[in-house]
Amino acid sequence: MTASPVDVPTLFLEQSHHLLIEQCWPRLKSSVEPLTEEQLWWRPNEACNSIGNLLLHLNGNVREWLVASFNRLEDNRNRPAEFNQRESISASVLLDQLGATLQQASEVLARLTPADLAARYEIQGYKVSGLEAVYHVVEHFAMHYGQILYIVKTLNNVDLGFYSELNKTGRAS
Repeated sequence: MTASPVDVPTLFLEQSHHLLIEQCWPRLKSSVEPLTEEQLWWRPNEACNSIGNLLLHLNGNVREWLVASFNRLEDNRNRPAEFNQRESISASVLLDQLGATLQQASEVLARLTPADLAARYEIQGYKVSGLEAVYHVVEHFAMHYGQILYIVKTLNNVDLGFYSELNKTGRAS
């Protein structure tokens, strides 16, 4: 008896969608929504980014690497502006923009094929496979998501409770 072949490209895309759209995004959104504008744009020093800057940066990155590249759209991203922004933009505006971009990214992930993952793309001056582009976005989003959560926890001295179910099962220790 032979086992049925594993559809690795589909598993990869499903897991990428799960992490990016179903796990990180709702948690990030719920953590940022209650912040004041002062908290959103706070930075401990000029070498660090504010949550507002990181939200602008995540939006630019997802749009460039997933939405524009796989839709073969010209991308006019101004990456330095994402970090240089100092004028306050509300959390609701930033989250709406990122939410719209992630909705487009979700649509892209839902339609990608093994051929799309194997194809080559030029993104931000790099020549990468589609698989590398998707992997980059998920990894990059997760890294900055962690930074944002750390800032929120630092500012508010709060456990965000994302894994509170583990406390009930004894798996937390």
